Amino acid sequence: MFPEIEMIKIKRKRLGLTQKKLAELVGVSQPLIARIESGDFDPKLSLVRKIFEVLDEVEGKAINAERIMNSPVKTIEASAKLKDAVEEMMRDGISQMPVVRGGRVVGSITESGVVRIMLERGTAAGRIKVEECMEPPFPTVSKEECLDVISKLLLSSPAVIVGEEDRILGIITKHDVMKALRF
Repeated sequence: MFPEIEMIKIKRKRLGLTQKKLAELVGVSQPLIARIESGDFDPKLSLVRKIFEVLDEVEGKAINAERIMNSPVKTIEASAKLKDAVEEMMRDGISQMPVVRGGRVVGSITESGVVRIMLERGTAAGRIKVEECMEPPFPTVSKEECLDVISKLLLSSPAVIVGEEDRILGIITKHDVMKALRF
């Protein structure tokens, strides 16, 4: 038996799948999965590939937004001074924050945005209101959204908000997605 085939059982158990559930997802019988895992059956390469494709798909769906998000989310009011936003970001060790007005997300503030404003206005930039220099809001996903979709959104945004109706449940950054490799 190839070492890769031995990984089927390990990966299946890590994902919390029963042999029966894996068999259903792959489209084979549970006894066949049992025989493959025990080494009593030498499956075709195409079947092994299909099993791993199913396991990979389940793995991607098993890690959702709720599992990797950070909560509670630090926000800044749109009417606050930029220097206050910078002080909060530095104190909390964060590189971006949603900007809110009355509890609703209206924009975002990021380290790169602050640097850009500093280049334009110098240190006087600290006195302007956040709403005058904020960037568009981060994309929002549900707490059930899969890692694949979140990762794609993070290619063009520094963060993703996890929300439900108008409530912010959490925030996800590229760093959080990288931590998912440890799951």
